[in-house]
Amino acid sequence: MMNSGALILAMGAPSGGGGSGGGSPLQMPVMLLIMVAIFYFMLIRPQQRRDKERRRMLDSVKSGDRVVFGGGLLGLVANVKDKTILIKIADSVKVEVTRSAVTQVLTGDADPAAEDKK
Repeated sequence: MMNSGALILAMGAPSGGGGSGGGSPLQMPVMLLIMVAIFYFMLIRPQQRRDKERRRMLDSVKSGDRVVFGGGLLGLVANVKDKTILIKIADSVKVEVTRSAVTQVLTGDADPAAEDKK
């Protein structure tokens, strides 16, 4: 009966005559470059594009805009500072929030649910 160490070595042994993999020495680096390119174009680049669009949206927020926050809170921008925004959420109720809390800027009298579907 074989012990487990010999069994593992037998499973990992190459089949066939004692040669190496038989593939080109450039095959592995080329495959690695292809995988990196796929990750870049499928994951990294679209995320960078979304980040750039979000940064542009946050930089364009101005007084009088209607905004939606991550928690679903709607408000009207009363004052814009460097890192924060003063929001009017009801009559004589104003809160100060960070710019990063804004998830959407509404145009005109648009419904937030309708703009989410775009």
